[in-house]
Amino acid sequence: MIDATYALAACIFFGAALYSSVGHAGASAYIALMALFGLPAQVMRPTALVLNVIVATFTSARFVHAGLFRWRTLWPFLIGAIPMAFIGGGIILPTHFYRPLVGVVLWLSAARLLWPKPLGTADDVKDPPIIVAIAAGAGIGLLSGLTGTGGGIFLSPLLLFLGWATPRAASGIAAVFILVNSISGLLGNLASLQQLPETLPLFAGAALAGALVGTTLGIRLPSTMIVRALALVLIVAGAKMIGVY
Repeated sequence: MIDATYALAACIFFGAALYSSVGHAGASAYIALMALFGLPAQVMRPTALVLNVIVATFTSARFVHAGLFRWRTLWPFLIGAIPMAFIGGGIILPTHFYRPLVGVVLWLSAARLLWPKPLGTADDVKDPPIIVAIAAGAGIGLLSGLTGTGGGIFLSPLLLFLGWATPRAASGIAAVFILVNSISGLLGNLASLQQLPETLPLFAGAALAGALVGTTLGIRLPSTMIVRALALVLIVAGAKMIGVY
């Protein structure tokens, strides 16, 4: 049992490193890993949410400090996302309907990121129209509530595809977006915190160490490598949604 606990902590470390390198917190990865290691269902979601807040806080601080963040780009998305995330969390759709659909969307986004045609340069970046961003944020918030994620897997590709952020800035914007959504989700599920495992400090330390490695890479890597890392995150998240693992 002890060996399995440390093995899970090691996997959480690598998951946090991969996701935080593109400004994400890794909730979907933590849930998948805990399921693979046989943790009870009532433990997985609150644990993943707490780890998400820890990683998102650290990741946000590092990207913002590095100047890889723009408030004007983010705030319209938050206005739409926060209330819709609450609504989405209260809607129960047939699992066989929405999870494969979301998984396919994530895979298509990953394919576009890996496509050789460039996504644009810093000179092409423009601010998103406020009304459009609020509407997009509402849709992302609804999806994040339905899927139990922070929403970054939907926001990052959108920012890149529409030329609203460079790859590095998209990482910082996504990190703060995920932090706000994760805190909202945590406040809405305070009762579930009674199910947190005794091993949480170990898992939190592993996630924080992973975030340290991941954010260091994300800040320093070339933009092309950040895009590829994001594509890998989308492939992994899409596989989880579809039920490949």
